[in-house]
Amino acid sequence: MQAALNIIGDELKLVEQQFRKDLESDVPLIRKVGEYVLSSGGKRVRPALLLLAAKLCGYQGDKAVPLASVIEFIHTATLLHDDVVDSATLRRGIASANTLWGNEASVLVGDFLFSKSFSLMVGVGSFDILRVLSGATTIIAEGEVMQLLSTGELDLTEERYIGVVRAKTAILMSAACEAGAILGAVPADRQKAMADFGMELGIAFQLMDDLLDYTASEEEFGKSIGHDLEEGKITLPLIHTLRQCTAEERSVIEVVVEKDEMSLDEFREVSGLVKQYGGIEYTVEAARRYIAASQGRLDLFAPSPLRDALAELADYVVTRSR
Repeated sequence: MQAALNIIGDELKLVEQQFRKDLESDVPLIRKVGEYVLSSGGKRVRPALLLLAAKLCGYQGDKAVPLASVIEFIHTATLLHDDVVDSATLRRGIASANTLWGNEASVLVGDFLFSKSFSLMVGVGSFDILRVLSGATTIIAEGEVMQLLSTGELDLTEERYIGVVRAKTAILMSAACEAGAILGAVPADRQKAMADFGMELGIAFQLMDDLLDYTASEEEFGKSIGHDLEEGKITLPLIHTLRQCTAEERSVIEVVVEKDEMSLDEFREVSGLVKQYGGIEYTVEAARRYIAASQGRLDLFAPSPLRDALAELADYVVTRSR
């Protein structure tokens, strides 16, 4: 991350200011909840991707910061909705917004952020960017429904799971990179290269997130460990384990997945199987393949500190602890 921060650190501060400005509303709760989620941490990876992509593509105008703020608006809206759907109690190590203000307020403030995002997109004045970002928000919603439908499905294939990841998580990173390339007015092949870079990086990002549910402490992860398993989410470490384990062990996993509440011992039993059958290593290796593929997309661009910063940002994904 450091190389990226050295280049766009000042602009990321402007993104924070822009976000707070765009949160202005006659309803105080909207600002209160929005600023709470914004100030709760996070590395601002998505805005950073847009800013770096725009610079790599030669953009020198004044629309990158407002557009990066839009990306963070969309991301924040998805966090608010996700935590309600997942009944989450922690987000980035502190109480989630729905824990403090209730599900109703979280959903409605998320709706405000989504709606506000579209008016801000229009203000940028690019139909192509509006098309990319509005398309991404639609796909994110589809991804949420796809994940809901696959909850508890022990026969979920890796291919189908990656499809969920593309839609739910990776599409916004892809859209951020593509929007930056559109600002830079580069040829179509370079726009696609940036979109593909973001997509593959986003998949790796989610795979590592899946992994942390089984390996991190709550302090490291910033949310409850084992929560995905308790919610019946079949992620890649478990998909790999289910392909390798015995019928008896599969039955053990099935019982835990189907429970509404999971004990610590049950989590330890399933996470032990994940580790025993190499689910951790398999997921890390898959994430590394996606990172390598994403970095290969940058070959269309001439070597530069900006290209190196994007490549380093991709490497950060497989070393992050939260």
